[in-house]
Amino acid sequence: MKLLVYSHAFAPQVGGVETFAMYLARDLAASEPGKFNVTVITQTNGRGDGHDALESFSIVRNPRAGELWQRVRETDMVLLAGPAILPLLFALLQRKRVVVTHHGYQSICPNGMLFHLPTQSTCPGHFASGRYLECVKCNTAEEGAIRSARLLVLTFVRRVLSRLADLNVAVSEHVRQRIALPQTQVIRNGVPDFLALPEAPRVFTDQPHSFAFVGRLVTEKGVPVLVEAASVLKKRGRDFRILIIGDGPQRTALQARVASLNLDQQVVFLGFLMGAELEEAMAGVSALVMPSICEDAAPFSVLEQMMQGRLIIGSDLGGLAEEIGDSGLTFAAGDAHALAAQMERVIEHPELIARLGRMARERAVESYTLHRMLDEYRALTDAE
Repeated sequence: MKLLVYSHAFAPQVGGVETFAMYLARDLAASEPGKFNVTVITQTNGRGDGHDALESFSIVRNPRAGELWQRVRETDMVLLAGPAILPLLFALLQRKRVVVTHHGYQSICPNGMLFHLPTQSTCPGHFASGRYLECVKCNTAEEGAIRSARLLVLTFVRRVLSRLADLNVAVSEHVRQRIALPQTQVIRNGVPDFLALPEAPRVFTDQPHSFAFVGRLVTEKGVPVLVEAASVLKKRGRDFRILIIGDGPQRTALQARVASLNLDQQVVFLGFLMGAELEEAMAGVSALVMPSICEDAAPFSVLEQMMQGRLIIGSDLGGLAEEIGDSGLTFAAGDAHALAAQMERVIEHPELIARLGRMARERAVESYTLHRMLDEYRALTDAE
């Protein structure tokens, strides 16, 4: 069977969609040798060092429309990491079996995040409710009026095309409810079964409790809420340390805010880390803090830490809250005092680190393994 996996973003870029597409392509290409001939099509440039040739599947980067049409014509099934308009349209016109995995809200929100930019808060659902002028206003400040109107039109197109797909896959129950598309199945994101952390809490009496944020430094991730929570804890005389791991357009503003609050000894910016460097930085961390103010669909970074048995403190929003369930601590999104209270709870009761960490790993092993995710996608290829 010839399979085409389309992912607008792909390696060498790093992110959730990129991770998903790589897992899927490698697994399908490797399962039952000879059964699948897998091609990944992406708009992401490669490194130009021949690395693509080392993969067990073909990679086509930045194809023209004519080549994309031909690639779709030659395939038996198209798997889309997101409702990308052109490959989805081509697959439907050529009557190919097409499955769209929704990693966000592009089929129900012009900015794809269900995030209301003017108020910096979760969108109440303007597009779904037909308040299209609000959608245009939402994105005008960042995109300009003409481009904002174009984003609105493209959302209509994505939604119509997604409704015609053979199957829509949501990465969480929350996403399924939000996109409200027909023929939708939930296949939760999954991660490898990483080794669990040491059973005993890795907190020492002569060292402060460490918390960490891992992700892009963008508005919707809510890192300013974590900085304000740090200010609250400092005023209460707590001894702690916060590692900000990641990079993005908000970094300069965040560093300035940390300096203005005199938090330079408590909050440390480590930049983007991965692999062994990330593991080393996280070695002494008591809890991962995810203070998102938008409805995360199903973040891989949280699942990776849960699989290792790490305590998670996260906003009570979207797929993030769904992943955490009752195995971690949650707080009202955007409420710095509520976040500070949960962090203070960990400082006062360090036994939570191990107990909730075990619960997090148990939850990840039960519902969020890579093996389970890939099995469910392989089953889709047998359902023709």
